[in-house]
Amino acid sequence: MRVLRITELDHIVLNVKNIDRTLDFYTGILGLKGERIQEFKDGKVGFPSVRINEHTLIDLNPVKADTRSPPAGEKAEGNLNHFCLVVEKEDFSGIVDYLREHNVSIRQGPISRWGARGRATSVYFLDPEGNEIEIRCY
Repeated sequence: MRVLRITELDHIVLNVKNIDRTLDFYTGILGLKGERIQEFKDGKVGFPSVRINEHTLIDLNPVKADTRSPPAGEKAEGNLNHFCLVVEKEDFSGIVDYLREHNVSIRQGPISRWGARGRATSVYFLDPEGNEIEIRCY
């Protein structure tokens, strides 16, 4: 039986109501480097990020202040938008079939997305609690 081998955490995405305050916290207090901040302010990208290390980011996803949780069985909408795990090419090959064989529905992908090391191909799905997971391959 094939087993998926996760190699690292690429990024997490936090839902944020006040981007400026959150950026000040992560860059000023925690000392993380802000990325894509000006591009976000210019409307060129959908969110800014802060870098933990060479391979790991925290993306700051702007949400409306009145965001509420959906009914049971749908994606949970808390502060964590989703988290991203990295696999090697041999484990990504056939990932959609692999997940479907394990009764996991694909929400999106394969699709090209930006991450801690640039563009990669990603697939999105939910865990049993409704938390969204992204698996990607660079």
